[in-house]
Amino acid sequence: MGILLWLLFGLIAGAIAKWISPGADPGGWIGSIVVGILGAFVGGWLGSTLLGRDVEGFDIMSMLLAVGGAVLLLFIYKAVMGRR
Repeated sequence: MGILLWLLFGLIAGAIAKWISPGADPGGWIGSIVVGILGAFVGGWLGSTLLGRDVEGFDIMSMLLAVGGAVLLLFIYKAVMGRR
């Protein structure tokens, strides 16, 4: 259930991260959603590693971790892809 939940969080987090960080993205909406999914996994990993917080269901802390990871990866993605 954890992986499916993070995929769902990733889809939502990718859309929210795109809204938080508007502008032209390399890859467009699809790229933002993929980065959101990966960011959700990163946020989940950071949450469990640094905070000892496992995802047990849909709650606000889990969504904040997913969005935070997605925004972080979207920022890195824009920085790396924008330099080419």
